Amino acid sequence: MSQHTIIVIKMNSSNPFKNLKSDLPSSVVVFFVALPLCLGIALASGAPLFSGLIAGIVGGIVVGSISGSSVGVSGPAAGLAAIVLTAIGTLGSFENFLLAVVLGGAIQFIFGILRAGVIGYYFPSSVIKGMLTGIGIIIILKQIPYFFGYNSNSHESLNLLQFEGKSFFSEIFNSVNFISPGATAVALIALLILLLWSEVLSSKGKIFQLVQGPLVAVLVGIIYFVCTQGNILWGISSELLVSVPVPEDASTFLAQFSFPNFAAISNPQIWITAFTIALVASLETLLCVEATDKIDPLKRVTPTNKELLAQGVGNVLSGLIGGLPVTQVIVRSSANIQSGGRTKMSAILHGFLLLISVILIPNLLNKIPLSVLASVLFIVGYKLAKPALFVNMYRLGWKQFTPFVVTVLGIVFTDLLIGIALGLSVGVVVILIKSFQNSHFLHIEDHSNGAHKIKMTLAEEVTFFNKGAILKELDSLPHNSSLELDVTKTRYLDNDIIEILEDFSQKALRRKIDIKLVSVRGVVKNPESFIQFFQLRPQKTT
Repeated sequence: MSQHTIIVIKMNSSNPFKNLKSDLPSSVVVFFVALPLCLGIALASGAPLFSGLIAGIVGGIVVGSISGSSVGVSGPAAGLAAIVLTAIGTLGSFENFLLAVVLGGAIQFIFGILRAGVIGYYFPSSVIKGMLTGIGIIIILKQIPYFFGYNSNSHESLNLLQFEGKSFFSEIFNSVNFISPGATAVALIALLILLLWSEVLSSKGKIFQLVQGPLVAVLVGIIYFVCTQGNILWGISSELLVSVPVPEDASTFLAQFSFPNFAAISNPQIWITAFTIALVASLETLLCVEATDKIDPLKRVTPTNKELLAQGVGNVLSGLIGGLPVTQVIVRSSANIQSGGRTKMSAILHGFLLLISVILIPNLLNKIPLSVLASVLFIVGYKLAKPALFVNMYRLGWKQFTPFVVTVLGIVFTDLLIGIALGLSVGVVVILIKSFQNSHFLHIEDHSNGAHKIKMTLAEEVTFFNKGAILKELDSLPHNSSLELDVTKTRYLDNDIIEILEDFSQKALRRKIDIKLVSVRGVVKNPESFIQFFQLRPQKTT
């Protein structure tokens, strides 16, 4: 993309309607990605299916309108499903849980006011890439049973390792024995359409860019279902189709909404759940913002504090009308970017599409085979977890590759937050190792006549993390040698290091080691007290 093109797009972003030719097709793709995710996450959360759709609508229209993100898409998040499932049981009712969602949104709003969004910048790039890759792998694995038309509750679980006598991986292999020919056939057709569209047709003309492959695949899936309905071999049974509530009239539609039980506001468990939702949802949103900004072709930067404010408003509204908690979601956001979305209109339009479809065409939506949606998600997952990414991370060295792999494995085999925590833990260990290695520089000047002249130059900042490395070097100095300790470039010296030097000065007398301390104050030979020299506290040596 040329610089001129980028400037034009940035200018157009002030008027989102000028980018409708990109945002409208992308919103359709995000809609078809979001629809099964909204329903699936609600199912995994033990909540009414309609609550997932409400969260998707609020995340698109409300959060999308307030958010400062140009390409981020919000909705119900898989990472919160386990928390929601536990909370509904603990709090006694779904209405009590909705109160916790409302309060959690209010707490998020306060986070935004307090400018807490800065914490999102402290996550290493390797962990963020690992998060994206891990989610991509899970998306692919979770859709395998749907692809083959295997109807089993196991693929609704968020954890790939089950503890009920069988694992998710065993269920994948088991699905081969229960393949639905019709569901598999239409899934293969949809996958071929998607590949043909992305690899060949998208560059052949504007019509193929306006009408996206996922939309064509879904329409083909509906046509296939209608044409094969009633066929024993090639037909698709109703449990392998999208299931959206079908309201009979306006009153029955409104009856699907639930409302929070404000009478339970004095319950301490409500507040504990609210803080948990606020913290976890904020963390997931900030991580997604960081990841989304990285894959945004225009490299725009999302204001994180404004994002927390938007998410807080969205969660308050979602909880008030019976929806699940909302976060910015990497699956929908990446689908938006991959489909050419340029401004927030894509996210907003996808919310309106969810709303319109639920009201006007639920019967048509209920004719979409889940296996077709699985094909769409296969492509999304592959783009997040390309094998080339593993190769690139490996080439960057073990300090980048190790946190990346640990994050991926942690997310795949446990859950999102545990995987991120493991990756961060490894990242901290890597930082400690790097700090250990870079605390000082050692130079041996002369070995003549057995006299060792060693120069040790301390780094700009030396903290207690560096104790082990410096102590090891000092203890290894031979008898009858001389040490020049250069701290002229050191801006901060921790008291722990000063104490090590103080102890070493006493050992040096016994081992006949001469010490020359070089600092910006001058040169001191065999200082009587390092503590006195550095004034009894961690020092800025300048």
